Amino acid sequence: MKPSVSHAVARLLRPLFRLLLRQGISFRTFEEIAKRAYVDVALHGFGLDGKKSSISRVSILSGLTRKEVQRLVEEPLPSDAELDARHNRAARVLSAWVRDADFHDAHGAPRALETQGERSFDTLVKRHSGDMPTRAVLDELLRVDAVYQRLDGRVELQTRAYVPQKGAAEKVGILGADVAYLIDTIDHNLSQVGQPPRFQRKVMYHSMPMAALPAFRALSATQAQALLEKLDRWLAEHDVANPDKTPHAARARVGMGIYYFEESLDSTRHEGKAK
Repeated sequence: MKPSVSHAVARLLRPLFRLLLRQGISFRTFEEIAKRAYVDVALHGFGLDGKKSSISRVSILSGLTRKEVQRLVEEPLPSDAELDARHNRAARVLSAWVRDADFHDAHGAPRALETQGERSFDTLVKRHSGDMPTRAVLDELLRVDAVYQRLDGRVELQTRAYVPQKGAAEKVGILGADVAYLIDTIDHNLSQVGQPPRFQRKVMYHSMPMAALPAFRALSATQAQALLEKLDRWLAEHDVANPDKTPHAARARVGMGIYYFEESLDSTRHEGKAK
């Protein structure tokens, strides 16, 4: 492995391992997950002539024995669709509530909704969540504190984004998806020669006074949320079913993520050193 790649991977793994250790996940468990992911990628992403890789080829690419590869192939990872379904439906309802004028008050803000009726929470869910039952969506949004149900039964928006407040497992699940998208973008920009690069930028200063951070946290959160809502409106307008003339046109999952980060300068000085 090239030293530059080795260094980058080690830096990437440190925060991941910090998270895993906090969740009580041993290296042996991580190793098993890593083997499955290695085999899955080698099997479906590195075939020859557009074909899926053979067990032997996966063994060569991954460095695992053919017997080990066969075992892992027979016990595949759960699909992204299975893991993302509930999150995507709930997030879609929340973003629609923010942008769809039918569910706004006279000032253009998301209003509290009756559970049933012409412009109710039920209508919002049926219009924007696909075929997910209204009660299931409401229970999910109540569970993560995204909405509040008043004593009169009306449902009130509490937050403009779906971020679970309860349950470490769900938060880790979202982390897995978001970091995967970022790494996929970086891989595209490194390897897809001749193709337009995907947007990947950050702004960072190296010696900010701690006293200035609360103001920047508030500013960045407000500005980022406004941009995401603008992009969400554009995506919602274009996320339509294939027209009759092109029923089999290619489709893609697309989006943009924004994240805030900070770290103490003391932690960076001691990173990698035993304490």
